[in-house]
Amino acid sequence: MRAGAAPAVMSQGAAHKTMGAAVGIDFGTSNSAVAFAGPSGPVRALPLEGDATTLPTAVFFNSEDRSTHFGRDAVSLYLAGVEGRLMRSLKSLLGSSLMNETTAVYDGLVSFQDIVTRFLAELASRAEGHLGQRPASVVLGRPVHFVDDDPKRDRQAEDALRQAARAAGFRHIEFQLEPIAAAFDHEQRVTRESLVLVTDIGGGTSDFTVVRLGPERVALADRAQDILATSGVHIGGTDFDQRLNLECVMPLLGLRHQGPQGREVPSKVFFDLSTWHLIHWAQTPKAVREANELRSNYTDLRLHDRLMRVLREAQGHRIASEVEQAKILGSNQDAPAAIDLDFAEKGLSATLRPEDLSTHLDEALSRVVACAHECVRRAGLHTRQLDGIYLTGGSSALRPFRHALAHSFAGVPMIEGDLFGGVAAGLACTAQRRGLA
Repeated sequence: MRAGAAPAVMSQGAAHKTMGAAVGIDFGTSNSAVAFAGPSGPVRALPLEGDATTLPTAVFFNSEDRSTHFGRDAVSLYLAGVEGRLMRSLKSLLGSSLMNETTAVYDGLVSFQDIVTRFLAELASRAEGHLGQRPASVVLGRPVHFVDDDPKRDRQAEDALRQAARAAGFRHIEFQLEPIAAAFDHEQRVTRESLVLVTDIGGGTSDFTVVRLGPERVALADRAQDILATSGVHIGGTDFDQRLNLECVMPLLGLRHQGPQGREVPSKVFFDLSTWHLIHWAQTPKAVREANELRSNYTDLRLHDRLMRVLREAQGHRIASEVEQAKILGSNQDAPAAIDLDFAEKGLSATLRPEDLSTHLDEALSRVVACAHECVRRAGLHTRQLDGIYLTGGSSALRPFRHALAHSFAGVPMIEGDLFGGVAAGLACTAQRRGLA
């Protein structure tokens, strides 16, 4: 975890007037959103899939009719058993060597860099359908750190996203930190000057900023003095999903199972199978052959049969989706939630209990809360000086996280923002302020 003051400039170059529409894009690990702001007037979220203003960051290459699908449509085709390849959690690949790796789809080999480009191009196309013109300029959100404690890889991640946006057709590309964008969106509804800790818990990262907001500051062109500190850690909703998957599901496939020699089954396959952006690699022909060779490591061969059925039928994303939905349901209802595993073995299921959420996520949540305190410390403040904690990002709704945050920041009011659209709206505000609209 690293923290510090926000960069004075988060752009590709000096802001300037650009022909064509400008949008803000929140390219998220789990979900993406697009918002538009004209030269004046309010920001509006753009519908991306029916009436929904979010689009799951998912791409499905349909091998049956050689077509490409995005968002909920992509996920539903995969879950319906259509032959093809599903890609999710693409943002997690930024800054990694995997970006230039290729994978086979219906129209040949494609790199993950190109898949990100295709997704951004799809967002631009759907925005064009509502704006009447293709967006020429974009302010892209980025986490405080794409990669923790590695500035070189962090720059590579931003460069890869910039390259994808340019290849997708955007002529002018700028960046803004996601928690600062969320702060600017929240400021539209602030009625007095306030010191706020903006808390953005997304699918891949947890980001924080301490910022001074107020109705008299909205129109200021230079807000550098109002951004007191930022911090971020590479932990988010997909990490929570992985931990729950490892604890609740993977033991049913052999994780921690002791074989005839008293040694545990090698664990790599289970970690790959429970990590959103690595699931594809766990299901390649080579990986399936290696998993099949683990059979002699099992005492209970039924567990290995389940593992092989999941791998051969490429059901890894289905398991991850079931775990994610159980997490959301269990958190919202504070009640046990079932994880259906019937596709691995008839009648098989797991149960995620409310206490499991707290127990299995305690370590990760403690690191996230510690990062929030680091941000306040770097701002030179005590928690009692905060006027509020503004919550955005889908994973900020997780009940154990809110309990941990409320306990650690006792007495500080928590304000729930637009969990899925606030960052995109703030990015569009940034485009408007920089004169791109």
